[in-house]
Amino acid sequence: MFPSLCYILCFLSVLSGIKSDELPILLKLKSALSTSNSKVFDSWVPTNSVCNFDGITCNSNGFVREIELANKNLSVSGALPFDSICQLQSLEKFSFGFNFLSGIITEDLNNCVKLRYLDLGNNVFTGSVPNVSSLTELQYLYLNNSGFSGDFPWKSLQSMMGLLQLSLGDNRLNPAPFPNEVLNLKNLTWLYLSNCTIKGEIPAGIGNLTELRNLEFSANMISGEIPADIGKLQKLWQLEVYNNLLTGKFPVGFGNLKSLEKFDASMNHLEGDLSELRSLTNLDTLQLFENKLSGVIPVEFGEFKRLVSLSLYRNKLTGPLPEKLGSWAEFDYIDASENFLTGPIPPDMCKKGKMTELLVLQNNLTGEIPLNYANCLTLSRFRVSNNSLTGIVPAGIWGLPKLKIIDVALNQLEGPVSLDIKQAKTLAQIYARNNRLNGEIPEEISKASSLVSIDLSENQISGKIPVGIGELKQLSSLHLQRNKLSGSIPDSISSCSSLSDINVAQNSLSGKIPSALSSLPSLNSLNLSQNEVSGQIPNSFISLRLSLLDLSNNRLTGPIPQSLSIAAYNGSFAGNPGLCSSGVISSFRRCSSSHGMSKGVHVLIICFTVGLVMLLVLLAFFIYSKKNEKERQGSLKEESWDVKSFHVLSFTEDEILDSIKEENLIGKGGSGNVYKVNLSNGKELAVKHIWNTDSSGLKRSKSSTPMLGKRGGNKSKEFDAEVQTLSSIRHVNVVKLYCSITSEDSSLLVYEYLPNGSLWDQLHTCQKMELDWDTRYEIAVGAAKGLEYLHHGCQKPVIHRDVKSSNILLDEFLKPRIADFGLAMIVQVHGGKDSSHVIAGTHGYIAPEYGYTYKVNEKSDVYSFGVVLMELVTGKRPIEPDYGDNKDIVNWVCSKVKTRESILSVVDSRIPEDYKEEAVKVLKIAILCTAKLPTLRPTMRTVVQMLEEAEPCNLVGIVISKDGTGKRMDVNQQRKV
Repeated sequence: MFPSLCYILCFLSVLSGIKSDELPILLKLKSALSTSNSKVFDSWVPTNSVCNFDGITCNSNGFVREIELANKNLSVSGALPFDSICQLQSLEKFSFGFNFLSGIITEDLNNCVKLRYLDLGNNVFTGSVPNVSSLTELQYLYLNNSGFSGDFPWKSLQSMMGLLQLSLGDNRLNPAPFPNEVLNLKNLTWLYLSNCTIKGEIPAGIGNLTELRNLEFSANMISGEIPADIGKLQKLWQLEVYNNLLTGKFPVGFGNLKSLEKFDASMNHLEGDLSELRSLTNLDTLQLFENKLSGVIPVEFGEFKRLVSLSLYRNKLTGPLPEKLGSWAEFDYIDASENFLTGPIPPDMCKKGKMTELLVLQNNLTGEIPLNYANCLTLSRFRVSNNSLTGIVPAGIWGLPKLKIIDVALNQLEGPVSLDIKQAKTLAQIYARNNRLNGEIPEEISKASSLVSIDLSENQISGKIPVGIGELKQLSSLHLQRNKLSGSIPDSISSCSSLSDINVAQNSLSGKIPSALSSLPSLNSLNLSQNEVSGQIPNSFISLRLSLLDLSNNRLTGPIPQSLSIAAYNGSFAGNPGLCSSGVISSFRRCSSSHGMSKGVHVLIICFTVGLVMLLVLLAFFIYSKKNEKERQGSLKEESWDVKSFHVLSFTEDEILDSIKEENLIGKGGSGNVYKVNLSNGKELAVKHIWNTDSSGLKRSKSSTPMLGKRGGNKSKEFDAEVQTLSSIRHVNVVKLYCSITSEDSSLLVYEYLPNGSLWDQLHTCQKMELDWDTRYEIAVGAAKGLEYLHHGCQKPVIHRDVKSSNILLDEFLKPRIADFGLAMIVQVHGGKDSSHVIAGTHGYIAPEYGYTYKVNEKSDVYSFGVVLMELVTGKRPIEPDYGDNKDIVNWVCSKVKTRESILSVVDSRIPEDYKEEAVKVLKIAILCTAKLPTLRPTMRTVVQMLEEAEPCNLVGIVISKDGTGKRMDVNQQRKV
């Protein structure tokens, strides 16, 4: 008996010694890690048993079986000590996902032979994937979004036949065909291979993985048809293949996926009808937008009891929407826009009171708007424009408490804007043009305090413009043209300090033009034409800087202010026989003193004339005195110059040429120098001097002077066409081009001068000022609107190709202007509007697609603008040493979107705490703009919309479509468990 007891005690002693060997291993792991969560390792002290360490689970024999430290804000100093970790002989689980672990994993994990669960995903490692070939017992392998790059060792999967879940997506792996090694993993239930550069076709053997519940390989380069073999995956509940190059029809047998709940095949080239999907009765989410699908939507979709979201926009679908669609579950949204659908809007999609978005614009829908939607208190977006809808807009829709946009334009709708609008506290946009709306605009509209845009044009609205409209402080666009409005334009409209666009043309408005309109700081377009407005044009209008002014066909009298008598406003005053001109506009009779020309004005004109004569005399003397000197230096005036003006000029060619000298130099760029020109009349201009190139592409210049010598320089063939395009741009957020002055060897572009320099200067240099958050936000919105105009508002899209903070200039009110269009490198888009074959841009702002294709489009500008947004929010430069080798601000920001605290930490410390949440909203938009794949980035039109709405959204599952909804675009794709 006693010898047996001795043996037992000896065995326990040995066992205790083995267990004590695990303590230094764990303490070594602790020393390699740091965390902002101070309590994580409080229990990891030598006096405790390792089995009592937080995050440690032991087996029945007291040996470490699991290390669970996921999502603990861990970072690593040096490298993870895998050589010692793998000495834990009973270790089965090693979970370190969702942390900030970095560095290169150089040590093998081959000694962790009992490991069943390995999670290193959602970290910021670098280098290649670690060697896992000997982990034959592995069942769960999560390396997704871990920062690994290079080739993945697919052959190592051949020894892991017990794998249940494999997640490798969102890594910068080298392009490779769909891995056939995966097809032998017959026990797989979860396969996540999205966004890891897989190409080629889906192999037919995919049907062998019959245990699969989740299959995702979106955002790759997969082509070909969906194999019929996929119909064997009858346990599949989620299938995501969006943003690939898939073609063909849904294969016969696809309907066998009876367990499928979430299906996303959007942004491919699929065609054919949807008949194979009619038996997928368990679907709750169906995303098929941006394909080539045709035919009718199966009536069976209306019987899907669990369906809550449906996105089918931009296809070729016909026929009606199923009547019972969305009436069974707590339906969330539908986007079936831009198809050829007919019939009525299904009436019961908000039956359960949870619907947020109804988007069916640009179809051929008929019938009335169902009354039920007037009680849908959860609706945030209601867009039914460009259909053939009739009847009255239900009164309650105007006052839905969470609605942000009402878009009923281009229909045949009737009825008034109801008094309910006073309850629409979140409503930002009303688009109702080209209908048959009637009645008066209610005074209660002033209570919809979030309104930014009102477009009620081309209707039958009568009565007066409500005085209370002046309470809409955020209103930027007011379009009421082609109605039956009467009365005067209320003075209160001048209180709408954000107004940039007013159009009330073709009404019966009377009274005088409010002089206070000239106080609107952002006013860019004013159209009061075809009314009965009388009186004089306010003298205060001389301070306005408008791209469009139309006062034609009214009853105006008196003189036209001389500052408005410019070619840009030709026709702006026609049809006002009572107007007169001081002689500048020949089509009007000459004003006399009886037409309001006071003695003081006469004196002013005389003084101005004398001053002008004296100026010309002095100028002639100056030119003559400098003639010999200029001839010795090779003056610019040796050239034969061609001037093309795009506005009425208050300066001469000689004034510009004389100012191109060293003391006026304010900037240098790759295509030439920029000079500040101070005109004799006090006006300031910026002149860009572009050197033309010879046939080899080299600049032609003489010695070290800025003058151009030998003739024969080769001006870009597209230069004149591009300048003509830019000259037609009239937008408050795009720098104004006054004229071009060109010769064989040189080109001058004359712009407005912006006194506050560039956004880069104000954020990053010694000239910087403390920009408060409101100012930063306004700069972001203004610059976005400028780019939106270039992409969507011009006859042909203009791709800037060098969007950066130094090319966003700020006027005296810190309003932004997009500048510097890189005209020395202009290439016309010969291949349609899709691409430009020029590599241009600045390091830190260049979109990643430049690395694999020369074909870039507007989405490259969107990426660069996303970088600018990150600068505005963080206050950091695009490239900084703190980011690490080969890293930029995009990598840095995306590495911080793990937790709320880490996101807030990137916001510029100069932004007060009260505004940091608002800044994070803009940062999320920036992350969407800088998506790696161009197709995942929103358009600038959507960017403007998101910025204006600043809509709260989750970091994962942000929903966007052509108008801001409809498709998940993952900011930080995470494993779904």
